[in-house]
Amino acid sequence: MKLFLNTCLICFISIITIHAQPFYESYNWDANPSYSNQGVEDSNMASMKEKIVTEFYFDDQGNLTEYFLEHKVYYLNSDDKIEAFNKVYLPYDSESKLVVNKARVITANGEVINLDESKILTATDSETDRTYKYFAFEGVEKGSFIEYMYVVNRYPSYKGKRITLQSDYTRKNVEFDLYSPSNLLFKFKSFNGLDEVERDTISEEKKHYFLKLDTVELLEEEEMAAYTADKQYLIYALDANIAGRVKDISSYANVAQNIYEFYNEERSKKEISALKKFLKTINYKKEDDIDTKLRTIETYIKNNIFVANSTSEKLSDLYQITNDKVANERGVIILYTAIFNELDIKYEFIYTCSREYMRFDKEFEANNYLQDALFYFPKSKKYLSPTEIDSRYGYPPAFLTDTYGLAIKEVVIGDFKSAVAKIKYIKPIKAEQNVDKMVIDVTFDEDDISKTHVKLDRSMSGYYGMYIHPYMDLVKPENEKEIIEGFAKNLDEDAEIVSKTIENKNSNLFGIKPIQFIVEFTSNKFVENAGRKQLFNVGDLIGRQQELYQEKERKLPVEGEFQRSYFRTINITIPQGYKIANLDDIKIKNEYIKEGKTLLSFDSYYELNGNILTITADEHYRINHVDTSLYEEYRTVINSAADFNKVTLVLETE
Repeated sequence: MKLFLNTCLICFISIITIHAQPFYESYNWDANPSYSNQGVEDSNMASMKEKIVTEFYFDDQGNLTEYFLEHKVYYLNSDDKIEAFNKVYLPYDSESKLVVNKARVITANGEVINLDESKILTATDSETDRTYKYFAFEGVEKGSFIEYMYVVNRYPSYKGKRITLQSDYTRKNVEFDLYSPSNLLFKFKSFNGLDEVERDTISEEKKHYFLKLDTVELLEEEEMAAYTADKQYLIYALDANIAGRVKDISSYANVAQNIYEFYNEERSKKEISALKKFLKTINYKKEDDIDTKLRTIETYIKNNIFVANSTSEKLSDLYQITNDKVANERGVIILYTAIFNELDIKYEFIYTCSREYMRFDKEFEANNYLQDALFYFPKSKKYLSPTEIDSRYGYPPAFLTDTYGLAIKEVVIGDFKSAVAKIKYIKPIKAEQNVDKMVIDVTFDEDDISKTHVKLDRSMSGYYGMYIHPYMDLVKPENEKEIIEGFAKNLDEDAEIVSKTIENKNSNLFGIKPIQFIVEFTSNKFVENAGRKQLFNVGDLIGRQQELYQEKERKLPVEGEFQRSYFRTINITIPQGYKIANLDDIKIKNEYIKEGKTLLSFDSYYELNGNILTITADEHYRINHVDTSLYEEYRTVINSAADFNKVTLVLETE
């Protein structure tokens, strides 16, 4: 969920009205452009100019508004990049006004082709009815430059804004400017090695902050990295209004109070009556423990309340929600809050953002960190995501854990209720709670050793089970058959299914017991004849494993989604008259230990009792963030499973 903090959180400010000319009115591109591709001529693309200007401005009525300007020049030198940039979309919506919009193509031989109005198009999304404007570039050939500039006049966003200045191509002549009335002071912070924003001390009629860079080096995407979070970017937020002597305008203390009051407003008798009627449809008992009660409430809401992508006030009205069974994101939070209050379940609001996109900064207060909402329950010490349908109590969206967030807690003094804000670490779900476990029994056909009989018992808990377990009650029998047979077919698409069953499939058991799939099948895939020897591809029984290749020096840290454990046990009945010649090939062990704790590990080993060979291959990832300095250790561990996947046992006659 992306939570947009609305007008209820806007801090009203005093105004000093200065009708200085907006910056964009005096800015233009060069009438006779002469861009050079020097230094990037062999690149598929590069940015030759990136100018971003945000200006906060008091209009003639004394209202604060925002002018946002972008001026960009791209060098395009491949068919793929030309195709990718044949349409450039503008940040325009029905509540904004496009003040300036123009674009042109400068061909490789210097010809300038200006886009006329017919090439600045409008489109409407059929699902959301949102209107878009975009430039439609034509006549672009390899070695050309495309240039465009636009200015949007829009409702001001000043309590936290991210500006990203790095991408997977080189950017040259990069400039960021922020102008504001002289009474408004902004704060800035740069991330991932970006230079800090400076303040222009000469400008008097306006405040002017700027950042100017000759080059921003490209940052290539890497596997298992939080690429967006690792780009160079800056965040700004309004800090003070010196005319009104107002400080900490973007502080979390104000946010917390506003959120608390908004979601805990006094409910009418009509709403309370509708809520109580709604609660009677949920199959919970008053004496249930908190875990049971919360699982039941969440399952009912997520199965029966449709969450619409809409800002309609009707969809955040408690009475309408309980009657119509439709809510928007704000509305469903209102519903949960009302239920918890009615049942006297103590909770805290938590607001954070995905660490895939941006790592929550503990020191810099800005509303753009407050994108996703969770509930935290002090009694159980667990989280619940109100709007993510694929999440369940105790297992919030994984990228919202192992990070920080803003906790909003109710405080009661006598009859007075209020809220306090505190930055809180959102603990990750431990690896031992996210388990993929396989027990595999293998026997060989007495008459044809190339034919194996396999019994696969696979159980999944935590995030591994969450993608399927909560929905099993809704799965049709034919689809259930497809799911369980799929575990065998993933190992051998020609497998012949002998039997199949599912244990603990009741969706109410998610978070209590693992869902368990047991399938027996025969296969001719795993054994190959090599004369007097038989080659048994035992590693194939655990399925294909991820393998990390690294031709270049690793630049970005690994950002795992969640901690996890794999337990694999393979019991092999060695056929009479045979022995295994290369048992030591099974032994693979790699690990990373810090302060006496094993954080990353793969360990495969065996035990031989008579003709029963038991192979164990366990794998653990007990950290999510792996620094670049530890990448080789991580890669070695994760590749160990791929190495095991390649293990082939040699069966030879005794």
